[in-house]
Amino acid sequence: MLAPLVLDLLGTFFFAISGSLLAARRGFDIIGSLLLGSLTGLGGGVIRDVILGVTPNAFANPVYLAPPVVAAVLVFFLSGTVARLPRTLLVFDGGGLALFCITGTVIALEHGANPIAAGVLGVTTAVGGGLLRDVVANRDPQLFDPHDLYAVPAMLGAALIVVVWSLHGYNPWTEAAVAALVFAFRMLSLRFRWHVPLAAVSRHPA
Repeated sequence: MLAPLVLDLLGTFFFAISGSLLAARRGFDIIGSLLLGSLTGLGGGVIRDVILGVTPNAFANPVYLAPPVVAAVLVFFLSGTVARLPRTLLVFDGGGLALFCITGTVIALEHGANPIAAGVLGVTTAVGGGLLRDVVANRDPQLFDPHDLYAVPAMLGAALIVVVWSLHGYNPWTEAAVAALVFAFRMLSLRFRWHVPLAAVSRHPA
């Protein structure tokens, strides 16, 4: 099984890249890029750990500070290249979403959370950083975009992890399969503009 630390750091890096890319598009300076990348990469995990009543990994292990730094530096030097790839932010955001719905759920299960609570915390880990990123950058959160499925792939991934964990089938293969499925689902939803029904039926006056 891939070490949870490795998956968590990869997810942190992917989300931090998306935060730094958004900072660059908003015209922030390098410090703003670092802070927004850190908030995006670490925010979801901090929320999860606070709910679980444990010291957040971001504060307990200094290595978690490395991915946001690397992300900010990469975006700084490669901004011209990534500017020519308009969907880069969404791709890295999808990668972070796919990994964090797994690690968030597994960490919750390892701390004794029941399956439903673990799934909820997995989704929270996956969408929390992106939500904080969008709010701080003064952008309409993707989480609440009626034309997006932002949380649905994370819900699917967290649910699958709970199932395979309960069946004692959690291993590197199921881990990789769930991550690939969530990422593919996220990319396809963007490509084909999938969305779920609105909270209320739209009523037009006669």
